[in-house]
Amino acid sequence: MASDMIALNRSLPDVRLEGCKTKVYPDTLPNTSIVIVFHNEAWSTLLRTVHSVINRSPRHLLLEILLVDDASERDFLMKKLEKYVRNLDVPVRILRMEQRSGLIRARLRGAAATKGEVITFLDAHCECTSGWLEPLMARIKEDRRIVVCPIIDVISDDTFEYMAGSDMTYGGFNWKLNFRWYPVPQREMDRRKGDRTLPVRQIWQCGGSLEIVTCSHVGHVFRKATPYSFPGGTGHVINKNNRRLAEVWMDEFKDFFYIISPGVVKVDYGDVSQRKALRERLQCKPFSWYLENIYPDSQIPRRYFSLGEIRNVETNQCLDNMGRKENEKIGIFNCHGMGGNQVFSYTADKEIRTDDLCLDVSRLNGPIVMLKCHHMRGNQLFEYDAQRLTLRHVNSNQCLDEPSEEDKMVPTLRDCRGSRSQEWLLRNMTLSA
Repeated sequence: MASDMIALNRSLPDVRLEGCKTKVYPDTLPNTSIVIVFHNEAWSTLLRTVHSVINRSPRHLLLEILLVDDASERDFLMKKLEKYVRNLDVPVRILRMEQRSGLIRARLRGAAATKGEVITFLDAHCECTSGWLEPLMARIKEDRRIVVCPIIDVISDDTFEYMAGSDMTYGGFNWKLNFRWYPVPQREMDRRKGDRTLPVRQIWQCGGSLEIVTCSHVGHVFRKATPYSFPGGTGHVINKNNRRLAEVWMDEFKDFFYIISPGVVKVDYGDVSQRKALRERLQCKPFSWYLENIYPDSQIPRRYFSLGEIRNVETNQCLDNMGRKENEKIGIFNCHGMGGNQVFSYTADKEIRTDDLCLDVSRLNGPIVMLKCHHMRGNQLFEYDAQRLTLRHVNSNQCLDEPSEEDKMVPTLRDCRGSRSQEWLLRNMTLSA
């Protein structure tokens, strides 16, 4: 593989903004223990992570590195690795999990063994760049309640080329609770006016904050597919974790998530009583507070008339985003009742929304495409008549209709005429939002 042909201590471009390169930090920053969890990681990617930490971290700030082995099976990650790390310039300890436990449990095991003032977690296929550590420790010195994160740059899975990420993005999650990077809204850019940090998600409910420190850059290998196996399968593990997240933290909004991903409801998620007790003990705020005050640009609509499938009376088929991207046509397909691509929200702003995309029509007779929701009505304004069951596009004064003979998987827009093909049933419809 390409990684094995590249030096373990290779040089990297300095991708920081010019202002970051000349910034001076206090001499009395807290030191840190680095915790790196690995499972059957490739030799070169794991050790390149370790060397990048050692080579680009001020020695007085780097107290130790803990490598937590989550039950690896490869021989070279046993005695050979132990012998190698003994000769490094920084104390490196290896902790072995007795059985495969997963990333979080392994990280907690590592965290419990640390000696540093700050705990820093890295994946086992990262590379730290020049000046990555000082801005993180400086921000924590200013406020210990803050959890900090660098800008995550991309290391190509094919060539291992290092590609700088943008400091004009923020971390968020879509309807399925998958993490995504989104462009920073203009109002937030105006508010920041060059501030070096950007608020992101979670932790906020319990009095802390999570911030991206834009003067810190760490590269990460984003793999096309995970090379690891998970007990019970990847899907089961993800569904279980998401169910636990929803039950503990999302309050009434968990029902929104379960409509999007009904399969999650069938998963045994174990006992969450201790997690709920922790939330109560810390007096954490409700999820609605988080959406209103911290993440107002969340893709989760807080006010909507309906959430679920939109079914055509004539064809008995449902609107379906077909997994398509922005600026592509909306689809229609046999209703499957499994949520996912067939879940739409008819919002209080009278948008027909799927995640962060809204149905948009810019001219008579369509086409009907999916564009980023802009909340300005216009081409994205649809009036639903609960008596006639019609969805009328206000700007064109035409109604959503069944597909044409030319393309039977794309709904159309036609002059309103009261036919069954223009009647739509909205799941979970209410008269107030």
